[in-house]
Amino acid sequence: MKRFLLIFISVLVTIGSLSAQSKSKPNTQKAKPHKIVFQMVSKDTADHNAMVRQLYNIQKLAPGSKIEVVCHGPGMSFIHKDKSLVLDKLKDLAIANKLDFVACEFTMQQKNIKREQLLDECRIVPGGILEIVEKQEKGWSYIKAGY
Repeated sequence: MKRFLLIFISVLVTIGSLSAQSKSKPNTQKAKPHKIVFQMVSKDTADHNAMVRQLYNIQKLAPGSKIEVVCHGPGMSFIHKDKSLVLDKLKDLAIANKLDFVACEFTMQQKNIKREQLLDECRIVPGGILEIVEKQEKGWSYIKAGY
């Protein structure tokens, strides 16, 4: 019985040691590139700031990922020159990191938004929802930004 107890304790100590070693090693391996389409429907500037942080984080952790942010409804303020508080960061992300920002033409018509009022680096699609659906059909991961 004592022998069994000693073996059992030895196994636990070994497992604990291996676990501690794996936790102490920093994970330097980069994630594989992904294809992610974000849906931005919030006009909340806190959501906009959070989105920008997430975009930078993804680029840092998984460089080479394809990322598209589709803005429609109230989310158009994210890429609106007169309303966005993060426009400079969006320009940086679009140019340096090749992120794709997309505006919904239906929303633009409904809210009387002109092309020149939007981030220069964005592109326009006929319908934001359909753009998201098409990306998903091509295997892109979908994430809704904001609430």
